[in-house]
Amino acid sequence: MQTATEPLALSGGRPVRERPLPYGRHTIDEDDIRAVVAVLRSDWLTTGPAVTDFEDAVAARLGVRFAIAFSSGTAALHAAAFAAGLGPGDEAITTPLTFSATANCLLYQGATPRFADIRPSDLTIDPDRVAAAITPRTRAILPVDYAGHPADLDALRALADRHHLVLIEDAAHALGATSRGRPVGSLADITIFSFHPVKHVAAGEGGMAVTNDPTLASRLRRFRTHGIVYGVDEREPWRYDLVELGFNYRISDLNCALGLSQLAKLDSSLARRRAIAAAYHEAFASLPWLTLPRERPGMASAWHLYALRLNLETLRVDRAEIFRALRAEGIGVQVHYLPVHLLRLYRHRFGYRAGAFPLAEAAYERLLSLPIFPGMSDDDVADVITAVTKVLRAYGR
Repeated sequence: MQTATEPLALSGGRPVRERPLPYGRHTIDEDDIRAVVAVLRSDWLTTGPAVTDFEDAVAARLGVRFAIAFSSGTAALHAAAFAAGLGPGDEAITTPLTFSATANCLLYQGATPRFADIRPSDLTIDPDRVAAAITPRTRAILPVDYAGHPADLDALRALADRHHLVLIEDAAHALGATSRGRPVGSLADITIFSFHPVKHVAAGEGGMAVTNDPTLASRLRRFRTHGIVYGVDEREPWRYDLVELGFNYRISDLNCALGLSQLAKLDSSLARRRAIAAAYHEAFASLPWLTLPRERPGMASAWHLYALRLNLETLRVDRAEIFRALRAEGIGVQVHYLPVHLLRLYRHRFGYRAGAFPLAEAAYERLLSLPIFPGMSDDDVADVITAVTKVLRAYGR
């Protein structure tokens, strides 16, 4: 194993790894392959029994009444904004520190995203700042469980109830996380999950919206299939009606069969992610150049990301140079995320400028996501630790 005192790869030294390690990656085993092959040999490729089985399994896992599968997490977000009744003239409050899909789903409905800054402790939206951002036009609150750590859903639930708002939780990172012992997915009016390959359950692509409200569930299901309802006339069973404008956001049985197989391994996947996070905690705890991610009391993160923050005042270079140095060492670090309000569409359409949400912007300037996924070996973890220590020692003041 290489030591952390050798010359940096950027300076001509030997990299810690010859084969790059990505920040996230799916793990597919023979059970997963058999599940997909079984669908290929069946009578259904889409809108068949595997979809219902997957929905039922997710609902049972989370202890909710309804789970509706979609073609992607973004489609599920769009459906949630629709089911909540958001439209032109309405506003919804979300975090700037997220992937753009969180806010874009509001634009799809003609609603206006409003942002509230984050809490530095866990990088999730600050309920006090949400309260200050509520206006007569606010119709929903849309928190994000950043990196797998639950937002303060109790405080946000109280705010939503007080102001008669819909609470939509973007839990794309957080399948398997808990808040005060309760599973994420059981606390908001609608919660969405993603089954992208780097997520906890990899269905290829896919998403899910879960709810305990039958009216919301019906709207979600209709939206997934063009807004069509079937069975409008028992005498003419072929008849259907289009009752509202929806989209074709259906998911295939192939995706759901893979998702169902992966869901059976969720507990072991979570355990491995938590073990990797614990190893990073232990290795980096004494390094003065880092602020490590931590779980707030009562919260159990799903550790989709291990997003540390660089203490730039203790380093001779900026985040970009640290990023380049770690990539050169074969460590596929990433940055999550450039704040949404600084993206061109939002700057041009809404006039946002740097400084609008200083806590999210300050976090972004320091954030660096390390590899964390169940398929990582102990040697992989050791390589990450070696490379991070090597680079930071080289650049530390």
